[in-house]
Amino acid sequence: MAGLAPGRPVRRLRVGLIFGGRSGEHEISLASAASVLAAIDRRRYEVVPIGIGKDGRWVVGGDPLRALAGASGVQLALPPAVAEAGSALVKAEPGGLPAGLAEQLDVVFPLLHGPYGEDGTVQGLLELADLPYVGAGVMASAVGMDKAVMKTLFRAHGLPVIEHLILLRHEWEADPEGAAARVAAEIGYPCFVKPSNLGSSLGISKVKAPEDLAAAVAEAARYDRKLLVERAAAGREIEVSVLGNDHPEASVPGEVIPGKEWYDYEAKYTPGLTRLVIPAPLPEQLAEAFRRLAVRAFRAIDGAGMARVDFFLEGEQIWVNEINTIPGFTETSAYPRLWEASGLPYPGLIDRLIELGLERHAERSRREHGR
Repeated sequence: MAGLAPGRPVRRLRVGLIFGGRSGEHEISLASAASVLAAIDRRRYEVVPIGIGKDGRWVVGGDPLRALAGASGVQLALPPAVAEAGSALVKAEPGGLPAGLAEQLDVVFPLLHGPYGEDGTVQGLLELADLPYVGAGVMASAVGMDKAVMKTLFRAHGLPVIEHLILLRHEWEADPEGAAARVAAEIGYPCFVKPSNLGSSLGISKVKAPEDLAAAVAEAARYDRKLLVERAAAGREIEVSVLGNDHPEASVPGEVIPGKEWYDYEAKYTPGLTRLVIPAPLPEQLAEAFRRLAVRAFRAIDGAGMARVDFFLEGEQIWVNEINTIPGFTETSAYPRLWEASGLPYPGLIDRLIELGLERHAERSRREHGR
């Protein structure tokens, strides 16, 4: 680093890597963490792995990734343990950072997908602890998790959003015939029924006929009280990665080609079932349109650090589908692969995200202290 005397050792940044969590995407989070642990530059960073079990308890010390992977029965290509030999594994109760942990960290990298991690809850906890962290803040995280609020905000910013309606579980239970009539009149078939607050296509059903609606609502309502019903787009699926704080940049677009009728959980996470074509075969003008819309969507929620924006291309019409503030982050996930194709390799992407988290925290601290 500039300004240091030759030969003087540079203290490595202590990076708290949080993974696991209480959501249905627990196992996906473990895979993301394993990839980051394998790729992060140990000359620059001292990694402190921090697990959160499915019961919400924090797991620190020792090797939390192996502990949680073993508890979940997940087969991962695990990197060598990062803890010192003999370091004990400790479980702390849910509800807050384990005692003394905040003082040991310079920055936190949350890799918690879904509720209780991607939705602003952990981000709020880190802000209370005055810890810099990677990714979106409390509000942007909450909006990015709630598809109904997200689409309302997108519309307010003039972004093209496909026809949809919001259906509350109690509305369906009180008057299923009236709710079904509303779906038929406002959306039609085929349509998708989704939990508003979940990711990785969990709880989502494609409904082709009215008689299948009740089962789809019941499935989505297992995960959330607020459901999203939207028209099924007949077109291509395009994804763009966004990186930055106040001056975000967009990657080249990629095209998702699922090996099934639609991009469900199985299609996303079964190796070889889905292809991601990078760059997407698009005319340059159209590719630029996707990149501009991705940055607009990122700014609409006041994003920070990273996000992946998903689109539909229906004929010549682009629809903004959703934004993911903590996208899948394995080395083969779409988010890092799109940046790799844009000239930023995976280890460099990790570096940049940590820098952005520190920059954002420093800017907030200056603002709070009037400097």
